Amino acid sequence: MAMAAHDIERLIRARIPDAQVTIEDLAHDGDHYKATVIAESFRGKSRLQQHQMVYSALQAEMGGKLHALALQTGTPER
Repeated sequence: MAMAAHDIERLIRARIPDAQVTIEDLAHDGDHYKATVIAESFRGKSRLQQHQMVYSALQAEMGGKLHALALQTGTPER
C-alpha cells in the first residue's frame, strides 16, 4: 500500500514542528517522492544530521508504505 503525500508531511511536521515541507510525487504512483524540508531547527547541523532528523520522523514507514524518498533539506534564508 502506497503512502499519501499529506501523510509524509504530517509525520515530518510532528517531529520537526517548524518545518516548511514540500512533497512531490515523482512517479505519480504514491511510492516515489521528493521532499524538500526547510527548518530553522536545522541551523548549525550538517546535511547528514538534517537528513537523519527527517528519516527519524519517517522511520516506521520507510521500506514499507514509503518505498523511495529523495530528500533536500536546508535552513530558511535570513
